[in-house]
Amino acid sequence: MKHLIWAACGAALLTGPALADGFFTIEVTGEFEDVALDVEDAITNRGLVIDSVSHVGDMLARTGADLGAETELFAGARIFSFCSATLSREAMEYDLRNLQYCPYNVYVFQSAEEGAPVIVGYREASVPSMRNVNGLLQQIVAAAAGSN
Repeated sequence: MKHLIWAACGAALLTGPALADGFFTIEVTGEFEDVALDVEDAITNRGLVIDSVSHVGDMLARTGADLGAETELFAGARIFSFCSATLSREAMEYDLRNLQYCPYNVYVFQSAEEGAPVIVGYREASVPSMRNVNGLLQQIVAAAAGSN
């Protein structure tokens, strides 16, 4: 696992990003809604269009009782889906199978546990031809966490 320590910027206090098991995440101290808005801004400020926002936390809360669940998982959880025409074309010109990585997703969630940090991250694509996409996603996550 690779750890980096980044300085706190703005309202976000970072405890350090990590890349483990193919997931790049940063813990952020702050309000879930504020961090979710920061994720949205980090995407759109790069000229990218968000295709969809999946409200996973709301869905699980809404359906939990029907499934007999007794545990609240998230205080909030969303996935932002978007694409970059430039990077997607570059990756797919290299290998058409890179289609499977589009759209890209950045997630933000907070455990329902009291005092839990907000987590922002993405899943790393493991193929070298997706390196530039991984770089974009890492920049977006870092910007959303207040370190870029």
